[in-house]
Amino acid sequence: SGINAEDAAKAKDGGKRAQRATSNVFAAFPQQQIQEYKEAFTMIDQNRDGFIDIEDLKDMYASLGREPSDKELKEMLAESPGPLNFTMFINLFGEKLTGTDPEDALRNAFSMFDAAGTNYLDEDYIKDLLENMGDNFTQEELRQTIKEAPISSGKLDYNEFVKLIKRGKDE
Repeated sequence: SGINAEDAAKAKDGGKRAQRATSNVFAAFPQQQIQEYKEAFTMIDQNRDGFIDIEDLKDMYASLGREPSDKELKEMLAESPGPLNFTMFINLFGEKLTGTDPEDALRNAFSMFDAAGTNYLDEDYIKDLLENMGDNFTQEELRQTIKEAPISSGKLDYNEFVKLIKRGKDE
């Protein structure tokens, strides 16, 4: 068997070429976050072949009660420069998350529920979301959260709430 250019390059730099490209992306995230990405990747990789393809996306969306078009799914997959394995998955998330101020990310999350763009959310609405969406809050967690939240006249000021979450009291 002949030696190809890639093997020659690997031999020349001690076999570190591929390692260097992937280690940077893994170093960019705390270990726990990488573990969470791995869990997310595994949930999406429905057939467990180590790659996310259009069928995996269809199955995942179907489990969420949604049926995006093949065109929509192909556009999602086209964001990856190659087959979407775990390293590519992390790279895509890295590009989307680097430079994102966590405060902005939180503020944007709250603003998605603020259709009128008032920077306030109804207290009862927030309680309902916290009790019934995602990781549901217990009554005690809800009580603690609402106790600390900047609520006035039944309205949560989510910009102030984000500051409180990210910086703590009195900054």
